[in-house]
Amino acid sequence: MEVGLLVAYDAYDGAAPGAGVITGVGVVAGREVVVVANDATVKAGAWWPETIKKMLRAQEIAMRQRIPIIYLVDSAGVNLPYQEGVFPGQYGAARIFYYNSIMRRYLHVPQISAVMGQCVAGGAYLPALSDVIFMVEQTSFMGLGGANLVQGATGQRVDGEMLGGAVTHTATSAVAHYRCKTDEECIQQIRSYVEQLPRTDGLSQSRREPAPPARLPADLYEILPRNHRMAYDMRDVLACVLDRGHLEEFQADIAKEMMCGHGAIEGHVVAVIANQRGLIKRKDGEPPRSGGIVYTESAEKVAYFIENASRERIPLLFIQDVSGFMVGPEAEHSGIIRAGALFVEAMATAVSPKLVLTVNHASGAGYYAMAGQGFDPDFIFSWPTGRMAVMEGESAVTAVFGAKVSDPELADRADKMRAAYEHQLDAKHAGAMGHVDTILTPEDTRKMLAFALDVVGNYSGPHIGPFVLPPLDYTSA
Repeated sequence: MEVGLLVAYDAYDGAAPGAGVITGVGVVAGREVVVVANDATVKAGAWWPETIKKMLRAQEIAMRQRIPIIYLVDSAGVNLPYQEGVFPGQYGAARIFYYNSIMRRYLHVPQISAVMGQCVAGGAYLPALSDVIFMVEQTSFMGLGGANLVQGATGQRVDGEMLGGAVTHTATSAVAHYRCKTDEECIQQIRSYVEQLPRTDGLSQSRREPAPPARLPADLYEILPRNHRMAYDMRDVLACVLDRGHLEEFQADIAKEMMCGHGAIEGHVVAVIANQRGLIKRKDGEPPRSGGIVYTESAEKVAYFIENASRERIPLLFIQDVSGFMVGPEAEHSGIIRAGALFVEAMATAVSPKLVLTVNHASGAGYYAMAGQGFDPDFIFSWPTGRMAVMEGESAVTAVFGAKVSDPELADRADKMRAAYEHQLDAKHAGAMGHVDTILTPEDTRKMLAFALDVVGNYSGPHIGPFVLPPLDYTSA
């Protein structure tokens, strides 16, 4: 499962595909691991600002799930013309080394580095702060400065192999631990190393006998309307995602615009929270409600359901197609602010793993309440139809220009604003900005959600924030 494939794809005139680093979660020797691999074909693997963002996200996945992380290092270090976005700041390159240190000292997350090419300057600390370092003869180099820099700084003429090659660091400096003759041998040794690592007890998830969905995932292309404003039945979507399409719905007759219930994906039991779209019929005499909107009653219902799932340690799956919270006198008088706060608090403090799938809209405070990125869900997925922004473009134009929106003198500004919103609402833009981990095709969704559920099952502790520190003995000797 590649994470951040589209990051920076639309920046730097296309010169930084993937921000020069490949990150993701896969299986090595039968166990889930995070992989960070520099792409030396992109500016010699140099670090762009977005490279740091991707690497930190990969490290956070490893820390959150307590799974090994493998670094395949081949990097020239900081991309100097863009150093301002790489070197300084709380979430600059130093944060990578901070996470390295936390993983080693407190979280006990295995970190394995292979120097597959150049590893220069500050980038040398990445492998140095790992548990073990593999190097390849005649290929690997690791040093705070290359041969040219050494000559300029000290006047000494040295070749790279003597200065920081595999033999030097395994036989003289003792910085590295294993020396290999070829890249292939190096990869095989890494696999063997991962295979011998002990496993820790993870979350004992409830499992059912896996079953196919009630409808083919390919049906999703017909279920979702081409026009994002049109209605559809979320139950039809769940029929393509859940085992047997079955949802044991919680309070099915209350606040029908928000669906809650238990289902399974490839046998993994999940607590599902999904937005229903369309016009929601209610009891006789009561006005209908708009789907995709969170009302006071629905916020209270979902908050209660989340709290139960958290106590039961059942993974939460948020399926987003939300336009926001209801507004107006009736909503305010019913206590929508307080109910929304309860919804957000329940979601933010839930200790169960949280997965997010954006189907269509992800707007307003409803996006936040449905486990938006700022609340550190374990994984965030989107379909290509996902639309993530504070509101739709036309709504934003109306909010900014008001009654003057039809003024011919303002038409150009309004059109530019609409175009900007339409670009920013595109799921590819969310991928480019790192707002989602992976954009999935509908037919791959079940497989990827099942794999994500395997991954989050590695850690039995609370899934809150990028990582949770264990109790520390910080008394001085």
